[in-house]
Amino acid sequence: MNITAKHEGKPLRMLLTGGGTGGHLFPAIAAAEEMRARLPGSTVMFVGTRRKMDRESLSQYGYMVKSIYSYGLKGKSFAELIKAVAVLPFSFLQSLYCIMLFRPDVVLGVGGYVTGPVIAAARTLGKKTVIHEQNSVPGLANRKLGRWAGKICISLPESGKFFPQTKIVLTGNPVRKPILDLAQTTRDRAADDASATLLVLGGSQGAHRLNELVAAAICGDERLQSIEVIHQTGAADCEMIRKKYQEHGVSAKVKPFFRDMVEVYRQADFLVSRAGATTLAELAVLGKPAILVPYPHAADNHQQKNAAYYVAGGGCISVAEKDLDSSLLAEEIKGLAMDKEKRAVMAAAMKKLGMPEAAAKIVDVCIASRSALKG
Repeated sequence: MNITAKHEGKPLRMLLTGGGTGGHLFPAIAAAEEMRARLPGSTVMFVGTRRKMDRESLSQYGYMVKSIYSYGLKGKSFAELIKAVAVLPFSFLQSLYCIMLFRPDVVLGVGGYVTGPVIAAARTLGKKTVIHEQNSVPGLANRKLGRWAGKICISLPESGKFFPQTKIVLTGNPVRKPILDLAQTTRDRAADDASATLLVLGGSQGAHRLNELVAAAICGDERLQSIEVIHQTGAADCEMIRKKYQEHGVSAKVKPFFRDMVEVYRQADFLVSRAGATTLAELAVLGKPAILVPYPHAADNHQQKNAAYYVAGGGCISVAEKDLDSSLLAEEIKGLAMDKEKRAVMAAAMKKLGMPEAAAKIVDVCIASRSALKG
């Protein structure tokens, strides 16, 4: 991308907005870290929800964090919808205040309902705006904001059809630097003689049905009881799943949530996982094959469509939860656990789908937007 040279090295003031899930926050953090590494002295402020998870995740990176009142509109009850609409003017005024206080060069929205009032306020104040869409089907906020944003960064080609074509830049989904670093050092585990290690991810909040299916599949098949298992369950199911593995003599590390995902990914040969955009971007960069079970209640069935992209590329297998039982899942797991060559082929295909330069490309777009403003 062409960037005005005289502004390339100048520090940039970036206001980030989005959140509500780790899937939104982690790419935002990756983009902010890339920007601060590229342009030392740059300043970041994050405007997000009042969720404790959002504030704690961001404060550890040293960012200024502001919270506004904002509620989702899609899939809500009538009472919840009335509340969300009623608070919108207040959300907009809070957003105006944050933007006037921080005086950003660029406002980058990374998805989630909180982006709506912030991007609208930024446009009202004449600020340059960029949004990033992670999924194959944009969420309601990004779909509406596509008309206003100056540029739209997309992670998957499929989502491009929802936005004005002149605004689209295919960047990929940013991945945190420690995971990018791991991708540079990961050895070919498919060549190891040790038994395969399965990592199970149901998302940061866990996935009850997926937890049950995986545990039943492994514990119900003697050939699978010899594999190593790392299982993120979420808080509600942790003790139940841990006990089930213990009763069947399965070597399993079970936790509600793994903080050190780099080490977990390092040990994993393949996964059973939901099909969240951030997880899939990480698996692609790392070259980790996966059996995907898309969350069936995701908005616009976007997880199924996310999965379809990676299945078409040869890096994953996808099975609808409604079609799945423990016996079928056991066969799919055995198909990867017992076949190193198949894992190696899928790992190579997955790696080709990775976009390790995603954060750098998004920063390119933000710098170019700032340059257009000041050029």
